[in-house]
Amino acid sequence: MSQEKKEPDKKPATTAVMPVYRPPIRGAPGGRVGGGTRGTALELFVLSVLAPDHSGLTASEQPSLYWYISAPTALPVELTVMDPGTTQPLLEISVAAPIEAGIHRLRLSDHGVRLAPGVPYRWYVAVVPDPGRRSRDILAGGAIQRVNQSPEMVARLGQARREELPSIYAEAGLWYDALTSMSELIESAPDDAALRRQRAALLTQIGLPIIAER
Repeated sequence: MSQEKKEPDKKPATTAVMPVYRPPIRGAPGGRVGGGTRGTALELFVLSVLAPDHSGLTASEQPSLYWYISAPTALPVELTVMDPGTTQPLLEISVAAPIEAGIHRLRLSDHGVRLAPGVPYRWYVAVVPDPGRRSRDILAGGAIQRVNQSPEMVARLGQARREELPSIYAEAGLWYDALTSMSELIESAPDDAALRRQRAALLTQIGLPIIAER
């Protein structure tokens, strides 16, 4: 009888595979900069871009960029994408305040921005405490470079289930695509704690254990 009581309580093991990020061997220099805990007792938060400490790769022409703030703020926040071949920003926008705590997404497709292959772009998030003194900005930044996918990779992705994509991208060293596919799984199932743990583990692999999953 003891076995009959235990069997209904058993839950099927999850089939999801924990993504393991394999940084590219090659890659442009640069990576995550800035961030950290800043502010006063009334405006205290951690700001970070969800990017590795090297130039992260993407196979997307219009990828998404993710950033994190640990507490809500009413201060102005600006997002910038820089092309190394020009002094003018490829994208420069302000985020409407107030801004909630947590992970935020910037879709380059929403702004008509396309990345060219092989170009080492940089992107930044700035919290602006004093618009008249920009040296006081709280700044975090990352690097991103678009690469072309191999025919084998395209075929593998075409046959994969949606929940397999984060692991496939992470194994291929495509950081931004791994993070986006994982985050989109969370968006479609926001109450799935297992998915959030997987994203937290993925972030820990690039040295971001401070991100609090909500």
